[in-house]
Amino acid sequence: MVRAVGLAPFASKPEESRGRLHPESEHSTRSPFQRDRDRIIHSTAFRRLTHKTQVFVYHEGDHYRTRLTHSLEVAQIARSVSRALGLNEDLAEAVALAHDLGHTPFGHAGEEALDAAMSPFGGFDHNDQTLRVLTRLERRYAEFDGLNLTWEALEGTVKHNGPLIGASGKPLPATIAAYVQSHDLELRTWASAEAQVAAMADDIAYNNHDIDDGLRAELFSVADLDSVPLVGPMFREVRELYPGLDGPRLIHESIRRLIDRMADDLIAETRRRAADAKLGSADAVRGLGSATVAFSDTMARHDKALKQFLFERMYRHYRVNRMSSKARRILNELFQLLLAEPQCLPTEWRQQTEFPGTADTARVVADYIAGMTDRFALDEHARLFDRYAKP
Repeated sequence: MVRAVGLAPFASKPEESRGRLHPESEHSTRSPFQRDRDRIIHSTAFRRLTHKTQVFVYHEGDHYRTRLTHSLEVAQIARSVSRALGLNEDLAEAVALAHDLGHTPFGHAGEEALDAAMSPFGGFDHNDQTLRVLTRLERRYAEFDGLNLTWEALEGTVKHNGPLIGASGKPLPATIAAYVQSHDLELRTWASAEAQVAAMADDIAYNNHDIDDGLRAELFSVADLDSVPLVGPMFREVRELYPGLDGPRLIHESIRRLIDRMADDLIAETRRRAADAKLGSADAVRGLGSATVAFSDTMARHDKALKQFLFERMYRHYRVNRMSSKARRILNELFQLLLAEPQCLPTEWRQQTEFPGTADTARVVADYIAGMTDRFALDEHARLFDRYAKP
């Protein structure tokens, strides 16, 4: 067993891992969490992220973020923050790299479309779909379906945004509800500090890089950011430090400083919370009853203000709305046709269906569509609806 050294008392130790659903021998040179990370990187679902977008569809431009580049950026921030806090970098990285594997093509618009189409059959949730990918849909290994990740990696992926059973009263998504019957992920508790770091790294990366993409796409200008707390002052600070700096350098310099400022705040607040709670183990983090990894109150307000700005000026921009509308129509038409005519599915998928219109067939169709890249979804739609396209 490879042991981690120099970790904080409340970090996840590989030698204390709760293991895998299907027992495996330990590796001589890699810890269990390193193997988790490597399995995710080598998975088919991870490769597909390169052509799945968050806000823009792939043909809008070569420089906008995809799910893959976003996941890599989240992993980098998660590792840096984990290192500063004395947490297990490998587990944080694994959760960061896995967190978007269940997303549909066409970003949030695609998920909305698939959730609406699946509403008679239990709905669609990207977090639930990620667990399906990790435990069912990746079929690469001789002895099991899925990637057979450690308990800690699966727990962190499912619960990275907090407990799934509690005050919300929402029913559990189907895959998660079924999976925990045989592999209890303790859905009433918080996840490890590493998983919480991955979730906050996602927040930092998403917001700051959407500023970059929004400016690049000319959905808003630097001047429009003046009134946004933290962001506007940061751009002014950089302009004062470097008078006459050209636009691309101004944007990059400001955003890298924003990421650094937010990460520093996250580290300081997490240290304070861990010290106040006297956390002595990873399980103490789970049982704390509140988040261990978090922004300060001031930074949380800044983060909320930035989210509101991006919602109003970017995610609801008419150009984004037009692409989102197109995406929803494409996925809905694909779903309805394949649900009614599952014989149009590729052979390996058709063999998993029974009768048209059933819940089981709907779930197979949802799995098929959710795994598509933006480009493949557009091509598949053309093959099925364009009478002149080759099948």
